[in-house]
Amino acid sequence: MSKEMLTAKCFINGEWVEGDGPLREVVSPINGKVIGTFKEASTEQVDYAVKCAKEAQKSWKFVSIKEKGEILRKASKIGFEKYGDEMARLMVLEMGKIHAEAIEEIYHLGLPNINDAIEEVKRFRNSMPPSTEEKSNNKKIMVRQEAIGVVATITPWNFPIALTLEYVPYALMLGNTDVFKPTSFCPFSCQLMVKIFDEAGLPPGVFNFVLGSGRVGTQLFEHELVDAITFTGSTEVGLIACKVSGLKRRVMELGGNGPMIIMDDADIDAGVDACMIGIYYNCGQVCCGAERLLVHEAVYDEFTKKFIEKASKLVCGDPFDEKTDIGPLHDKEGIEKIKRHIADAVKKGAKLVLGGNCKDLYFEPTVLVDVTKDAELNFEETFGPVAPIIKFSTREEAVEIANNTIYGLSSAVFTSGLNNAWYFADNLDHGTVLVNEHTNYWDYLVPFGGMKNSGNGRILGPWILNGLSETKQIVMDVSRAKY
Repeated sequence: MSKEMLTAKCFINGEWVEGDGPLREVVSPINGKVIGTFKEASTEQVDYAVKCAKEAQKSWKFVSIKEKGEILRKASKIGFEKYGDEMARLMVLEMGKIHAEAIEEIYHLGLPNINDAIEEVKRFRNSMPPSTEEKSNNKKIMVRQEAIGVVATITPWNFPIALTLEYVPYALMLGNTDVFKPTSFCPFSCQLMVKIFDEAGLPPGVFNFVLGSGRVGTQLFEHELVDAITFTGSTEVGLIACKVSGLKRRVMELGGNGPMIIMDDADIDAGVDACMIGIYYNCGQVCCGAERLLVHEAVYDEFTKKFIEKASKLVCGDPFDEKTDIGPLHDKEGIEKIKRHIADAVKKGAKLVLGGNCKDLYFEPTVLVDVTKDAELNFEETFGPVAPIIKFSTREEAVEIANNTIYGLSSAVFTSGLNNAWYFADNLDHGTVLVNEHTNYWDYLVPFGGMKNSGNGRILGPWILNGLSETKQIVMDVSRAKY
């Protein structure tokens, strides 16, 4: 690790400015040491950022789509050629994911989505439905999507770059302006991401960056000049946002408790490999990750044996070491929740067969077998490298267990039967149902989001565009025109 001390500033109305609020230290989960500091934006600075965004939007919305696309494409190019590697390095320091996964986040999940957003907005069509209320062709009707105004974007620490770039490029391409508050845990990598848009030539006020705690986020949720909220984070914070934001448009991707179901006719080896990714990718700190493994009783022993064998070979350690599979968890609160879930499951009859120990923030890959349906981890998001394996007898029972949660983000089933595949597709109450694929599967051209308490609206592809635009109906009676 570098011994440098990092600093971050806010970016408001085209200028990098130090916050006027409290000084915050950023501690790396890798070794518990301070890696840098920043000052939070004051209430006045946040208010100024929103007002600048409001003013800038008056002209930005009329900039041609070609010019907007050229600026954003330049931002993507700057990211790829100049800052991508450094963004990944800073992300590892800030939140602890292994370097290979940080590189993937930047170059596969994050920066390419800027170009996806450009192309989606280019193809976001208006319509001209026919007049149906009178026997005449004099009425010409147009239904048009327009920029909604100022968007507030608030994102978490587990994918600080990729999740932000699921929102911001779409908002900007539509003609909105944006005020972005990153997680307080990853200000340095996010600052570098903002820099690529600054260097690409966005006009002042179009994209603003304010640092701070939940106070700053709440101010953005409540601000009268903010027209829409894009938020990825916990369900608890999402519910607060819904309570205080009034009638603002919201696109929110919240928590999950994703099940992966292994049927008796599944390809067991493929299922084991997929569950390894679903459980242990990013140390299990993924909203759409596999929180529970539901395995048919006929293949339970075979699956469990193979899964434990693979999990036991995972290396937990320095996230910069290329041999490491799992880095540190993000914080002590996450450790305590994992320990509570394990203790509860064991108390209710589960057996701890692998892992369960931690040193500092490094938690061993863990496997629990014979987990009962009443264990807390069936209802709450564990968000760690823990594989709870639950036995079921019928597909109806599997659906009952899978749906018995307040969440409904991602789910997966492994089966070789088309009838089973459609049964689960029809009956799982989740925004995404994957067949013979892990829950962390991602495609930027399809909708992503959750049912129940896992959020509202959908991100990605054309689906996010409705959440970031207003629909306007225009009716003209051309028979009354003089020329």
